[in-house]
Amino acid sequence: MKDDLEKYIKLCIKNDREGQLKIYQLFSPVLYGICLKYMKNEDDAKDVFQEAFVIVFQKIGQYKFEGSFEGWLKRIFINKLIETLNKKKKESFFLDVFDPDTDFVEEEELEAIPIEQEKLLEYIRDLPDQYRTVFNLYVFEKMKHKEIAELLKISEGTSKSNLNRAKHILQKRILSIKNFKIA
Repeated sequence: MKDDLEKYIKLCIKNDREGQLKIYQLFSPVLYGICLKYMKNEDDAKDVFQEAFVIVFQKIGQYKFEGSFEGWLKRIFINKLIETLNKKKKESFFLDVFDPDTDFVEEEELEAIPIEQEKLLEYIRDLPDQYRTVFNLYVFEKMKHKEIAELLKISEGTSKSNLNRAKHILQKRILSIKNFKIA
């Protein structure tokens, strides 16, 4: 597979349509899933997905064949997603509004409650943009708060606060459908 992938990347560098199709077929399910996690609706997710793939094929010559190609792709997609979310707002997408006196900064362990994947994805999509983005970067992309803060141009405290708020919103929604009481 690694040899085939390298072959497809080299074909893409030459602007070969067959190579582009193979890369698209190999990675589109994962990359489209990422777009769905960050965008509010499927139309927006499809738009970003398409635009990000155009960027991938424009910049594929910059890939150095070091590290994970999938990781390189994900970085392009995440950057495009954040850029798109920023453009949707007239003002800054993220306001650095962390207040150490009132905001939670300690990560809490939340009780694991079984929920259907589609329902959870719907709840994540319903989060406010800034909470959804920090949640996705932290939980799904395994980024540290320092990396998130640098990427989004916010403080680490704001990143931690937004993650906690996202978790609490999700917990309340999940508990409400499961008829649990929130302590």
